Amino acid sequence: MQNLFSPWRSKYISTFSVKNEDKKCVLCEAIDLNDDDKSLIIWREKHTFTIMNLFPYNSGHLMIVPYRHISKLDEISDSEFSEITKTLSFLSTILKKVLHAEGFNIGCNIGRVAGAGIDTHIHFHIVPRWNGDTNFFPIFSDTKVISEDMKETLKKIRNEFLNI
Repeated sequence: MQNLFSPWRSKYISTFSVKNEDKKCVLCEAIDLNDDDKSLIIWREKHTFTIMNLFPYNSGHLMIVPYRHISKLDEISDSEFSEITKTLSFLSTILKKVLHAEGFNIGCNIGRVAGAGIDTHIHFHIVPRWNGDTNFFPIFSDTKVISEDMKETLKKIRNEFLNI
């Protein structure tokens, strides 16, 4: 078996302290900020919101998050889960159109041992992928190339929500 190392993720994961339970959840802070541009929220639905990942794997890496601060899959209501899956489908269409994505990684890391950087507030990832989007930068220089400014990506994706 070969291992793929992603040391750039350690910066993201280290921003969340396992022992500091007084620290406010960054996803809840994004909701409370009431400034969607500053918090990188793309779209709000009835039960969930879509936000850009602050430390993305690729340009256009988004997360769909329930408003309720829950951490377990069995705590998600039917209406939340329905909205999450509909949003993931909708986002795949938007990301194909706006960013010309050729594929996607979609998933949810539940629990710190499963790789969740934010393990107290469940969220679902959609990561656009393109042929050849992996390269040597993360391995040799601890650098991940994001090809577009996040604010520009946010505007493009949000505009597509508004146009549909």
